[in-house]
Amino acid sequence: MPSPENARPHALPLHSTHKPFSTQPQLRQQATQLALGLSLLLCGHSVWAQTSAPAATTSTASASAARASVGVARLDSVWVQPEREAPANVVARNVSRLSAETAGTLLRWNADVGATVKRGDVLAQIDPRDAELSLQRTQAALDASNARLKLAQAQLQRSRDLVAQGFFSQEALAQRETEVALLQTEISANRAQLATAQRQLSKTTLRAPFDASVTERLAQTGEAVAPGSVLYVLTDSGSAELATSLSPADVAGLRKAPAVRFESPGASHAVRLLRVATTVTAPARTQAARLAFVDAASAPAAGTSGTLRWQEAAPHLPPGLMVRRNNQLGVMVQQGSAAQATARFVPLPGAQEGRASAVALPPDTLVIVRGQAALQPGQAIDALAVGQ
Repeated sequence: MPSPENARPHALPLHSTHKPFSTQPQLRQQATQLALGLSLLLCGHSVWAQTSAPAATTSTASASAARASVGVARLDSVWVQPEREAPANVVARNVSRLSAETAGTLLRWNADVGATVKRGDVLAQIDPRDAELSLQRTQAALDASNARLKLAQAQLQRSRDLVAQGFFSQEALAQRETEVALLQTEISANRAQLATAQRQLSKTTLRAPFDASVTERLAQTGEAVAPGSVLYVLTDSGSAELATSLSPADVAGLRKAPAVRFESPGASHAVRLLRVATTVTAPARTQAARLAFVDAASAPAAGTSGTLRWQEAAPHLPPGLMVRRNNQLGVMVQQGSAAQATARFVPLPGAQEGRASAVALPPDTLVIVRGQAALQPGQAIDALAVGQ
């Protein structure tokens, strides 16, 4: 058996320096780099294909979205005539606080709260004795002046006769004439004083200035009253008026309304507009208006509250059809026909959010009633009449 030293080896030792494949790592690295480059190239082509295809699709979709499908209807088929309302109160034409015009003691009163009085009726009587005495003094002074005037006129006539006979001078005659003129002036003054005294006497009797009902009685028998002391408060029972406050936007509609009614609990009354204040009150920004009852005899009592109602005569556009463009409220209408139809924005001056607004367009105007919220002025549309 041969010895281990002389035996022929069957394989290379592990520490052998023989390198038959020394270039294999470089080849593998180059192959890896080539595969990576091809992979990146294929991925880039795939990404380009995926991004370019949607872009073309989006462009086509935008071109098709340029036209909008909308619904249209004639203006006269969608407009409304809204009913307006405002709170209102029945007010008397006169509510007077009657005061004493002269000083004195109240002797009696003749009407109490709730009573109905006629014009000229005596309400209260103030002690008239002081006024009567003043009237007597003035009358006496007037009578004395009249007597002196009568004497002076007789003397003047006698003086003129003597002058004609040459027994009286012209200077004495002029003096007689002056005396008569002075007495005539004195009589005029006394007559004025007499009228003043008579008026002071009439002031001791308080009378109703109009047909009324007594709202308050402040007069008390035996009290000393002074000029300006309120004795009665009267409410005119004549033709009452209806008072209300209107928004400036409602004034024109009320003026043109064919029928206006005042509705109170359990009753309805026809009224007509009398006047509207030209000024706007602050801070409510309203205008005061007064109306009269068509049937004054059946008018409710002063102080009655209710609601004033009227229907607008002019056509109005419902708030749901209005859109806002360029900070203006308006309506979208169809302009043109068939394939050339476009949307046109028509502003409505004075329009308010959530409120029907007056419109001054022809009745046959085609209003866009469906899809108008997303439209822009000038955008092409495919219009379909609502209901077809």
